[in-house]
Amino acid sequence: MPDCPRCHQPVDARALACPHCKIPLKAFGHPGIPLYRSKPEEFLCTNCIYHEDDTCNYPQRPFAKECTLYHDRAEPLVPQTIPYSSGDGLQSIKNWCQRHLVWLALLGLIIISIALSI
Repeated sequence: MPDCPRCHQPVDARALACPHCKIPLKAFGHPGIPLYRSKPEEFLCTNCIYHEDDTCNYPQRPFAKECTLYHDRAEPLVPQTIPYSSGDGLQSIKNWCQRHLVWLALLGLIIISIALSI
């Protein structure tokens, strides 16, 4: 469970506001969007990737203390993915057969019909 940024009490991740101090935790009208807050002496724009590349259109820019679009420039925009490891050859063949089961069944029917017609 995350902590409230104001009172530091544990709060449910789906909560719209802190049940203890009533500070809003999600963007107003958009309960699925997190609301990022800066520390009292800082602004979010100093570390935001959108401020850096000048694509931010937030009205409080560059002195925003709360923002829904904030993305820390130290973090990548797209999360790193783990490359696919194929494993052994037999497992690869089994996976391929499962993905192409319809085509294998159709090929089997064609082979059976040709064998019966000869």
